[in-house]
Amino acid sequence: MQKRDQKIRLIKNAIDSLSDNRADCHLCPRMCHVNRDKGEIGFCGVGNRTFVAHYCLHFGEEPCLSGYYDYKKNLQTKSSLSGSGAVFFAGCNLKCIYCQNYQISWQVYGTSVSLDKLASIFLDLQEKKALNINLVTPTHLILPILEALKRAFILGLNIPIVYNTGAYESYETISKLDGIIDIYLPDLKYIREDSALRFSNAPDYPKRAMEAIKEMYRQVGNVEIDNEGNAKKGLIIRHLILPGHTQESCTILEWIATNISTKVYLSLMSQFYPCNNLPDEINRIISKDEYHMVLARAEELGFENIYMQTEPSTSKEHLIPDFSKDNPFS
Repeated sequence: MQKRDQKIRLIKNAIDSLSDNRADCHLCPRMCHVNRDKGEIGFCGVGNRTFVAHYCLHFGEEPCLSGYYDYKKNLQTKSSLSGSGAVFFAGCNLKCIYCQNYQISWQVYGTSVSLDKLASIFLDLQEKKALNINLVTPTHLILPILEALKRAFILGLNIPIVYNTGAYESYETISKLDGIIDIYLPDLKYIREDSALRFSNAPDYPKRAMEAIKEMYRQVGNVEIDNEGNAKKGLIIRHLILPGHTQESCTILEWIATNISTKVYLSLMSQFYPCNNLPDEINRIISKDEYHMVLARAEELGFENIYMQTEPSTSKEHLIPDFSKDNPFS
């Protein structure tokens, strides 16, 4: 009860601190300065509405978030079928040209929900035994999310909150979430400005992402795991390996090792699939050799906690969700 009361207080403070963004939005590095109260729409595409594309018990996240499987003992833990309580928000402040969630990031496919409805979604996922509330692409909607979280905590929400982001964040915004977010899950995409410009039209991405991830780590530290293998707190850094960009991936790993920690949980993703209208440079899946080259560098640097994906897949249907379906991941 004391921890919940503290979170409610911190949420109220964060809402007060960020409230000026309603009339002059500078929540993220895009700095659109639109008046959301008047329905003006910035880069993210949502204006004053809160769009939810889908919510579910999601089993496709890292094992400590969606259910742990002990491969050494070939044993599922009691919580292994619970899943992560994922809420997929529509709109995006990054909009990578290769985004596999194009329907919701670029096309803003989703349903506008009230604050009470969003709070009820959080509570419904908890009732279904979700291990956490997983806020997928929350940056541009953090104010209504905080309002809904406040209502949900008052009504009994008590599971960890995950901030699942492409890492194009404002340090100022992230700093206001201290004590509210339990688990940060950023995808550190680029360390080169030219890559960030070509693929996400955000040349300042490396600077902004690195500032934000340092602050995330300051707030939550390394991952804390309970007796069933589930994360309760901490930072997990994802990295999606792009075809032809293994050297940049290795440089990213070197930055993490030097500036964060080799004890941080690292998730190396091989799931890139060429969708949308891509330049030839990245219009293919990554090769097995590319993936293993990056993985080998992570091991050389001494990372102690690495989540690995299976070999790169050639199946588009397996990788790309369809949010027009009741179950986008089927």
